[in-house]
Amino acid sequence: MSERIILDYSIDILKDKVISVVGYGNQGRAQAIVMRNHGLNVIVGNIRDEAWERAVKDGFNVYDIDEAAEKADIALLLVPDEVAPEVYRKYIVDKVLHKDHFILGFASGYNISYGFIKPLENMDVILVAPRMIGAGIIELHKMGRGYPVLLGVAQDVSGKAWEYAAALSKAIGAIGKPGGIAIKSSFEEETMVDLMTEHTWMPLLIASFIIYFELLTKEYGVNPETAILELYASGELAETAKAMAEMGLFEQFKLHSRTSQYGQLTRLDKLLKNSFLWEFFKEEAEDISTGRFAKEWSLEQKIGSPIYRALLNRFKRSPIAEAEDKLYKVLERR
Repeated sequence: MSERIILDYSIDILKDKVISVVGYGNQGRAQAIVMRNHGLNVIVGNIRDEAWERAVKDGFNVYDIDEAAEKADIALLLVPDEVAPEVYRKYIVDKVLHKDHFILGFASGYNISYGFIKPLENMDVILVAPRMIGAGIIELHKMGRGYPVLLGVAQDVSGKAWEYAAALSKAIGAIGKPGGIAIKSSFEEETMVDLMTEHTWMPLLIASFIIYFELLTKEYGVNPETAILELYASGELAETAKAMAEMGLFEQFKLHSRTSQYGQLTRLDKLLKNSFLWEFFKEEAEDISTGRFAKEWSLEQKIGSPIYRALLNRFKRSPIAEAEDKLYKVLERR
């Protein structure tokens, strides 16, 4: 398995394994269902909440997390990053310590990259990170299509960790179908690209929406409904993003008018010459690569997440959010 790109792989290595999906959220549910459709022995480990009940209704054998770990050969830890270390320490470690070999799987590189989870010596530690939301995994599976996934190995005690990662990417419906591709990556690389998305272009996009909205509505008399529909509510933005995914970043320009293309390209060139943007991206990359952000977020959680809560409440009361709420009620989206 020297090639970085994997388009298909056999799931035979998984057929005699009990696979526990720990956390039956959107991603956990999707992966569990698709793996079961591939004929694998899948159980669910979860706390006794609505997700537990949903897993039961979906026909899975559901257990408390510690019992599911004890029964399993493979545990896919698909709970949120911020609770995964506690789940691992409280419910998994003691139940698998005695096993000759255990496979611990992640869909995010975060906790291994920053050392919040310390694997046992008897573990293969693998990353199978879909670049697709849970609902999309199920929908694409029904359509007979695949999706991208990043693979990584942090610990390989069996000598087969990459094989398990590749087989799982097939089992969850990523590869072996049109549109499917697995790329050999690493926990660190997945963490870097994931956090950089969350720290740079996504907040920049939302910030540009807020500035656009407030400038046009307050200084140029544009109706709030018109501005929000133009920005994102019409669905045109989603269609443009879809075109980028299918055609490429610059090939999709052919779908726009020449006026649009000229305006976008000249202002793109202007923005790329702005040193602030380069400095902003570089600063965020440094915060991620050095672990400064991870320390910041850990401290924020320890003191009850006051900054997170305050910012969320502030933005939910912003002018664009209030105008959006009125528009979405008219559109019967709320």
